[in-house]
Amino acid sequence: MKSDEYVKFLTEKFVRYMQVPREERRKARREQRAARPALRNQLFGQIPDAIENYAAQIRARFKKNP
Repeated sequence: MKSDEYVKFLTEKFVRYMQVPREERRKARREQRAARPALRNQLFGQIPDAIENYAAQIRARFKKNP
């Protein structure tokens, strides 16, 4: 891609972005953040969930049999 094509592409993208009202951009950003998985899952995958489930099972056993 030539540099003038790239500048044209960036300009078009920027103009489209600026045409969207500010509140809609903020709303879209908030929705994207809410849809993002938890940071611990991004870093460690399913391991934290597995540990949490295992701990819950152990807690449940102790509640049944004090």
